[in-house]
Amino acid sequence: MKKIVFSPALLLLLIVLLFSSCSPITLTSWTNPKENKQIGNVLVWAMFEKLEYQKPFEQYAASYFNSKGFKALESLSFLPPGKKQGLESLEKKFDSLGVDGILVVTYKGTDKSQSYIPPTTTVYPDYYYNYYNYYNWGYPLYGAGANVVTTGGYWVTSSVINLEANLYSNSDNGLLWQASISVDDPQYIDQTSYQIAAQIYADWAKNGLLKGTGK
Repeated sequence: MKKIVFSPALLLLLIVLLFSSCSPITLTSWTNPKENKQIGNVLVWAMFEKLEYQKPFEQYAASYFNSKGFKALESLSFLPPGKKQGLESLEKKFDSLGVDGILVVTYKGTDKSQSYIPPTTTVYPDYYYNYYNYYNWGYPLYGAGANVVTTGGYWVTSSVINLEANLYSNSDNGLLWQASISVDDPQYIDQTSYQIAAQIYADWAKNGLLKGTGK
């Protein structure tokens, strides 16, 4: 089998294309002033109804955290889906994993809106389309035609996905941090999950919730 090798320039282009296509994400957070704990690792637990959303979200969010040298585990690696766990059982499991924090992400609904894209008309002279037409354009005898291109004139539906993220301390189950997250027109759950994790991690660092950062 032939091995495909990407040049550094091509890899850079692929990275730019990946992140330029990401959906806009808004994160508004609150840090519990009554708590002063910091975390050095986390369990990512996406409490979504559909497994096809939960699994990739946990996988890509944990992947981002780990890429920053911050240990993260996926709940699906230790908790079977569709089976309710008791508090005592969960506490024993989290203690055995040695996690400091539990990041719980839940779906809070979708807001939809419609906007109308009005039609626009652009006229392009024929001589733009090939060299011979451009050549003929220089001779008034032939005359110059035109092409009319019309775009727009349709409705566009936009969707905003709303999530809530809560970070709990494993030592006493206390709420350390909470965030409301809005994602405009998400296209790919892998990209979106990775970007959400990046914003969460940056917010934790800013608020001194990570071990080794001031608080």
